[in-house]
Amino acid sequence: MADIASDSGTYSLKSIMRILTFDAQLGQAITEFESRDATALEFGMGSGDAHAFFLRIERGGIIGPHPAGFGQVFAPVQGSGWVAGADGARRELRPGQAALIARGEMHSKGSEAGMTALMVQVRELMPVGSWATLSNAPEAGGAIST
Repeated sequence: MADIASDSGTYSLKSIMRILTFDAQLGQAITEFESRDATALEFGMGSGDAHAFFLRIERGGIIGPHPAGFGQVFAPVQGSGWVAGADGARRELRPGQAALIARGEMHSKGSEAGMTALMVQVRELMPVGSWATLSNAPEAGGAIST
């Protein structure tokens, strides 16, 4: 169990890094603005400084282990890659998935085949919904997992 301090208090998670596979059935239908066939899945909220980046990791590239200065959402948009937490275990990521990394968490990222990813950093990023209560259960096809 890890305790994470934030400006709004302390919260505890059994496991920090989370992998989300965004399948349409997990989302909520968007009905405003004459929308159709569109869903959204809220997975976090935050406060403080925020930054958004596109990252390109070339074939065989790596961003070595370091503590996250901000809470991060890391989502491949092209190609595939991996993220690893403090334990060093690599968790595969592909488009349609995202990793949630807590501020202060040791982590690394890389790709064997090459990957472009969107990384959003928020000073105090707190998981919501299913992300906030997950245990170390193995990934179950199309569901949220650690």
